[in-house]
Amino acid sequence: MSGTVGGAIGAGSTTTLTDATIRNIIKGEKTSSHDPSVNVEKGEVTTVEDEDQTIPILYHDEQFPIDPDEELETQQFTVRAVLVGCLLGGVIAASNVYLGLKTGWTFGASLFGSIFGYAILKPLSKALPKHFGGGYFGPKENVCCQSAATAAGSLGLLFTSGFPAAYQLGLLGASPQADFGRLITFTFCCAFYGMAFAIPLRKFYILKQKLVFPSAVAAAHTIRSLHVGKNAEANAKKKTNALIIAFCAAITLRCVSEYAPGILWDWHWSWTLYSLGWKWIIAVESWNWVWEWTPAFIGVGMLTGLNASWSFLGGSALAWGIIGPALVTTGKAFGEAVSAQYPGYMNYNSMILADPVNAPSPRYWLVWPGTMLLLCGSFAEVGANYRTLWYSLVQILQPLFRRFRSIEVDEKDLIYDPAPAHEQVPWWQWTGLIIISAFFSCLVLALQYGQSVGVTILSIVFAFIFSFIGCESSGRTNITPVTSIGNASQLVIGGVTRGKYPTKDAQMLNLAGGMLALGASEQSADMLGDLKTTHLLRASPRVQFYAQLCGAVVSIFMSVGMYVLFSAAYPCINNLSVTGICSFPAPDVGAWRAIAVAVTSPTLPIPPSSGYTSIAFGVLAILVTVVKYRFVPVDKHVWVPNMNAIGIAFILNTTTYPTAMAFGSTIAYLWRRNYPMAFGMYCYAVAAGFIAGEGLGGIVGAVLQVAKVSGNYYGTAVGCPAMEYCG
Repeated sequence: MSGTVGGAIGAGSTTTLTDATIRNIIKGEKTSSHDPSVNVEKGEVTTVEDEDQTIPILYHDEQFPIDPDEELETQQFTVRAVLVGCLLGGVIAASNVYLGLKTGWTFGASLFGSIFGYAILKPLSKALPKHFGGGYFGPKENVCCQSAATAAGSLGLLFTSGFPAAYQLGLLGASPQADFGRLITFTFCCAFYGMAFAIPLRKFYILKQKLVFPSAVAAAHTIRSLHVGKNAEANAKKKTNALIIAFCAAITLRCVSEYAPGILWDWHWSWTLYSLGWKWIIAVESWNWVWEWTPAFIGVGMLTGLNASWSFLGGSALAWGIIGPALVTTGKAFGEAVSAQYPGYMNYNSMILADPVNAPSPRYWLVWPGTMLLLCGSFAEVGANYRTLWYSLVQILQPLFRRFRSIEVDEKDLIYDPAPAHEQVPWWQWTGLIIISAFFSCLVLALQYGQSVGVTILSIVFAFIFSFIGCESSGRTNITPVTSIGNASQLVIGGVTRGKYPTKDAQMLNLAGGMLALGASEQSADMLGDLKTTHLLRASPRVQFYAQLCGAVVSIFMSVGMYVLFSAAYPCINNLSVTGICSFPAPDVGAWRAIAVAVTSPTLPIPPSSGYTSIAFGVLAILVTVVKYRFVPVDKHVWVPNMNAIGIAFILNTTTYPTAMAFGSTIAYLWRRNYPMAFGMYCYAVAAGFIAGEGLGGIVGAVLQVAKVSGNYYGTAVGCPAMEYCG
């Protein structure tokens, strides 16, 4: 999962910032983009003054200026860049499986790959002979390393959503270890659609709409500051040190907190007050309003900005602070008592329901309007730019169309591509990749899962359609709602296959089709982010395409391997009969399982009140988008609520991550406002270190669990509700 429309990440850093002082703030000029949100996201342009000149901090929507002193890069695609990128991406792939099983979220490897790639390759380029990995290492080769890392870190969500749901429903073998081969082949089916889809989407989202892609912009600014300018080497050392310190702090906190989670990680403040006699406040604990010291989500809040993060928190307040309690009060939804020893302490998150229509849990009830918000909000954004989208597809496919017919295109609708023709990805390469992947998918799903070719092709078509949603959301908020995309695909496939297969077979086909859409949308958003970095740094899109192909292969084996490891360490991930509190709640799995059961049942088990509310919220999302583009002044767009973020908050059954993101974005805002030079130098590096450090800390925790020396065995429950271990 990942989410939202909002303000840009803002100005980044230039290499002169360490020697400069802030001179003034000037409002940004309008760009040539037809998308009015670009101007709002562009925000303010800060200028700095050094001894010789006034230099503007770079925008996110135009290519960075060429440095006249920069050495010419003769090679961008190199063995050393791809190898190091794949190794770094493998680290992120491992951490993403942890984060996904823990929270339902994963993160890209762009910042981690760009900074650590530089830290590894720059010294080697100077120390080694040219024929053994030495030679000039520049920013464009750094982008290649980052692209390989991003692709190698993708696909983790397949193993934090659909596959655990399949095991919980008894649709696969005895364990992931026994199904290792089947998991590998299915992951191969999902591994390459996204990067192929990203090529035609590049013109629409990057060159036309000029979406932000916060992590990608952060990576671009970071790479430039590492390589360009008289202080580049000194700045690179500072950024690397900041990343390493943040990384070490995050991994240390994650590992140590396993032994005292109620003290060092989760602050159950309402439970503490309840224990002191404030009995009524137990309701706050029941709705999971808990503060969590999660470096990863504080870091992502630092990247996404105030609009996205506070829209996310506002959605949580609406869902879990207003609508949820109102549902319980009016008898529209029901909770379960946690323990008779603690009256009023309730569980409102159950997805295993005897009568989901008449007695749903608040979480089950809220899944449907949340999904509708995501679908309608994302497609409304695409619909507002339908003409440009069509002509961008026409442009990318012009060589193919010329063979059959000519299509008249107005000059004003053409999108200028600054990449030289020899650096662009030829149409036959990305279309050929789709065809080969489609053939392999049909073969694997037919032989191993019994799925018809027609259903597989339908899944691929919807994977492409839903990629628009993932790219739109990721480009604006740094969060990709791939779980909701997969769930929406489940609904469509469920309708097509209803009554045509036995129940168990239908459920497996439903999950497989949803995962195909999920994998494609997740990867297309990640790959498009790489292409945003590529565009800003004037690198070759074709090089990134090749690097991503290499990285995707690494992601297949690393993601499957980590899923097998965590399944062995924590059987509760795949087995609902395991008693006790599961350290990996895998929040997405419940939604996938519920939808698979719902669409294969004789009647659609959606509570009527939830269905009507879903329709109302869907209409609201469309109206908000229309009003935003038609009536709201451009400079006021940042005040328009982000419907994607609100939808994700409805689906996510915890408030800890929205609060952490809002905290992180507020810290970044104050940091940038009061100390802009330090912000430009350190913010992105610190955020990347936080995200990667917590993920790897989770890997260490899994190893400790397998070794039976983790917090489950030797930790304390002090600070946890009911004095039960809460790590």
